[in-house]
Amino acid sequence: MLYHLQKILAFSILLNSCQTGKLHVIADLPNSLKEASAIETVNGSKLLWTIEDSGNKNNIYGLNKNGKIVKDIDISNASNIDWEDLTSDSFGNLYIGDFGNNSKNRDDFTIYKVSDLKSDKTSVERINFILPKNLKPKDFEAFFLFNGYFYMFSKENKSSILLKVPNRIGKHTAEMVTDFNLDGKHNQITSADISDDGETIVLLNHDKLWKITNFKTDQFFNGKVEEMTFGHSSQKEGICFKNNHSVYITDEKTKGEGGNLYDFKLN
Repeated sequence: MLYHLQKILAFSILLNSCQTGKLHVIADLPNSLKEASAIETVNGSKLLWTIEDSGNKNNIYGLNKNGKIVKDIDISNASNIDWEDLTSDSFGNLYIGDFGNNSKNRDDFTIYKVSDLKSDKTSVERINFILPKNLKPKDFEAFFLFNGYFYMFSKENKSSILLKVPNRIGKHTAEMVTDFNLDGKHNQITSADISDDGETIVLLNHDKLWKITNFKTDQFFNGKVEEMTFGHSSQKEGICFKNNHSVYITDEKTKGEGGNLYDFKLN
């Protein structure tokens, strides 16, 4: 009887260790990734791609589904001022958003286009942009690619803005799409993605996400906005679609907590 109780207790501990609120833990991230700030799938690659933010290497990392780094690519002609998010296109190109601006003193931002995900060292192309005239500096941590434009969401507790920049090598002035407010408090957006079918947007926060559907063109916030809570708070910095109905999420490891790869069902 005691043996059976021990087995039940052990199974219960294992089950609880794989569940965090409504999030399902898939894997631990490597200890070497202290500040994983994004997660992205890329067409033609079986790996999950991530980066670290400011103060870390100008490298991109390919993870397998067990969270192990199996590809480490050094970007030879880029600097990591404040890398914050990743997105990709249907041709297998990966884009790095170097637009973090915590100190609100940057006036020039870069999106790096990575076309070679097979070499150990590669060079990138640059898409530079400045803010629209008379717009005060903002911190951006989230973007995705949609209909030939990058859409970037500012990280604010209250009123936020959405900008867009064409996916074209060169220097551009970002275009203001809209400002918006999400209900409640602590609504800073730390990552974003759009599903492959272009029907669903997700915006990430430390303890929730917003799912946006039924939008027309790029007036995203005129669509249906649903708040989905995790039942768990941590420094979640990366989100991307696993398929049209579920997402991958990563968080940073702080004070011994987090540092995981999760999946989360949207339906």
